[in-house]
Amino acid sequence: MSNELIINSTQNGSRIALLKDKKLVEFHQEENNNQFNVGDIYLGTVKKVVQGLNASFIDIGYEKDAFLHYLDLGPQVQSLNKHTKLVMNKKITSAKLTGFKNEPDINKLGKISQVLSKNQKLLVQVVKEPISTKGPRLSCELSIAGRYLVLVPFSSAVNVSKKISDSNERKRLARLISSIKPEGFGVIIRTVAQGKDVKELDNDLQNLFSIWEKGINTLKKAKANDKIIGEVSRANSILRDVLNESFDSIIVDDKDLFNEIRNYVRSIAPDKEKILKLYQNKVKLFETYGIEKQLKTSFGKSVSVTNGGYLIIEHTEALHVIDVNSGNKSNREEDQESTALTVNIEAAKEIARQLRLRDMGGIIVVDFIDMRRTENKKLLFKKMREAMEDDRSKHTILPLSKFGLLQITRQRVRPELNIVTREACPACGGTGNITASIQVADQIETALKYFFTKQNEKKITLSVHPYLAGYFQNGIMSIQMKWFLKHFKWVKIIGDTSLGITEYHFFNENGELIQLI
Repeated sequence: MSNELIINSTQNGSRIALLKDKKLVEFHQEENNNQFNVGDIYLGTVKKVVQGLNASFIDIGYEKDAFLHYLDLGPQVQSLNKHTKLVMNKKITSAKLTGFKNEPDINKLGKISQVLSKNQKLLVQVVKEPISTKGPRLSCELSIAGRYLVLVPFSSAVNVSKKISDSNERKRLARLISSIKPEGFGVIIRTVAQGKDVKELDNDLQNLFSIWEKGINTLKKAKANDKIIGEVSRANSILRDVLNESFDSIIVDDKDLFNEIRNYVRSIAPDKEKILKLYQNKVKLFETYGIEKQLKTSFGKSVSVTNGGYLIIEHTEALHVIDVNSGNKSNREEDQESTALTVNIEAAKEIARQLRLRDMGGIIVVDFIDMRRTENKKLLFKKMREAMEDDRSKHTILPLSKFGLLQITRQRVRPELNIVTREACPACGGTGNITASIQVADQIETALKYFFTKQNEKKITLSVHPYLAGYFQNGIMSIQMKWFLKHFKWVKIIGDTSLGITEYHFFNENGELIQLI
């Protein structure tokens, strides 16, 4: 099984695609000006304390105040507030917590007014990005995530991931980390730490402490709403969480981004640097790897399922509803039960992929095709759980109800990704009328003649829809060959599925777009 991370740099940021066996399983869009990412730590100001909600609203610079519930304060919030005040008053200069006396834990059933007051400054961490009309969700239980470990200030606990089942390994890791962790800090040991030696774990721990140290130095001169510690970029975050032995390649098409990712890979997994590649082909990166086509077929209301069947995906404010239909598959199996089971199992795999791809969160209700046999329902439930094993978001799956509905809850920490697959026709602008398609070839030929004779271009690349590319290139005496015999200059033709049937672009030998007058 191959895993590839494809990163396409754009004017506004980057597009990140995670492929498993050439199939798109995760897609992220990261904007350069995007703030308030999950994991960012800010110096916030309490704007309002609402006793009825037992929560407060915190100003961290977003257009809407962020939400902080009492249960998200954490037991050691008083220690955090005390330390923050001492650092800002320059009474503490070191990032170490050696000798710092923690305050008593707050009461689990207490009131927020007993802990926070209006205009108070406090450190908060984003745990859920702004979604729809809501501001960010915050927590005062700060944590800094690394490749193998998570560093937790003002704690002393060492916790091991539940996914590490070997009791001897759990004891080894807990004993090892307890011996090297800095005083005043707790550590969560991640699943990928299994089998790692002390040197790798210690390096990760030192990196996390250096991030905390930089944050404390920033806090000394910080003002309200300042970002104290920033989460790594989305691309680096994915690498940190999923980079393992099964990764075949990481491909980037921007040199600056390539250097940034190379430095990050060197710090977390030096042996993986060799799989990082800089893409320099003139054909678009996402076009080369078939991602553009997969994006257009994977998003939208209706999604096809392998070997027949299709899904209808509807979104509401409160939940997502997925309906499974058999389509043309109903003619292939011997009986209705076999058909239903076959389609449902394939649909379960596609649904698991869709949840990751669109980053759908909250409540998801799946209406599978009805099945009568109990053993088939149990098998489908098992397959659904297996399909979602690779999902990094926390989720819970309930067995099928007597109505044939499967309920899933999936953690939602950022807005759902929605790519519009239907758009105004670029050729007609939505009017329904376009230039006669037969004229496109003549328009292109006229433009080429002008470029070669008037502008004296030496090499030209023509980017067109794949149908037009085939039209120009097919045949022994193709139109492409006729252009060469006419101008004695070769025109390179590239098919681009993102273009309309009557759209075309010309590029010079330096890969720069030639503007048509």
